[in-house]
Amino acid sequence: MRTRLVEGVHAAGREVISIYERDFSVETKDDKSPLTEADMASHHILVDLLEGLAPEVPILSEESAEIPFATRKAWQRYWLIDPLDGTKEFIKKNGEFTLNVALIEAGEPVFGIVHAPVLDATWVGQQGQGAWKQESGGALYPIKVRPLPEPEQAPWQVVGSRSHGSTEFEAFCAGLPKHERVSMGSSLKLCLVAEGKADLYPRLAPTSEWDTAAAQAVVTAAGGLVLNAHTLEPLRCNQQESVLNPFFIVCGQRDERWESALKASL
Repeated sequence: MRTRLVEGVHAAGREVISIYERDFSVETKDDKSPLTEADMASHHILVDLLEGLAPEVPILSEESAEIPFATRKAWQRYWLIDPLDGTKEFIKKNGEFTLNVALIEAGEPVFGIVHAPVLDATWVGQQGQGAWKQESGGALYPIKVRPLPEPEQAPWQVVGSRSHGSTEFEAFCAGLPKHERVSMGSSLKLCLVAEGKADLYPRLAPTSEWDTAAAQAVVTAAGGLVLNAHTLEPLRCNQQESVLNPFFIVCGQRDERWESALKASL
């Protein structure tokens, strides 16, 4: 099924690219976030894909009608999708947007696909199996988080949002040893940690579960962690009425140096 899922996500990505390369309309949702026809085109393709492969598994999409928690909390297993993560980057045409598909079991992302159509790159993670990356239509190859380097020998690589900064992020960085910042859009930030190109991604600004679940599955399958910034417990889905995430941090491993900087920043 993994191969069919990846192929289906790529098909959605091709449709998104066809819209990206021409003029498109932009609407504003009730929460003031942007919506394009690409969001909806991807949504319909991905929902059809998942319903065809596993009709018994419910689907929660950013672009589907709101499903009350009274219904969702009974779900032990469901698909969680963001048809177009990084709509602002899509509108800016900088290529840093993704299609995200995750399988959630008992609140935990156990499988995820993150596809960046413009970059022609795909990341896949499956609990107990490992994590992989595919580039330019080639074969999947394994990826892993990297050990945290000694900052004086190799500055830590800290990923920040392209479009959503915060005073907490600045305070966190101020408390770190020698480091360099990398700005990136969408769930690509988590994937940088998963493949060992970055060490830390502190997200100290609002996100929703569909923004992060697929990439969280990739990170954890690659040996990393996605932790609640306040409790340092693994991030979980579908635990409450709201689908908003707490602040979180993505890392290869825990370390007292960044943990103390994080605590001070909050």
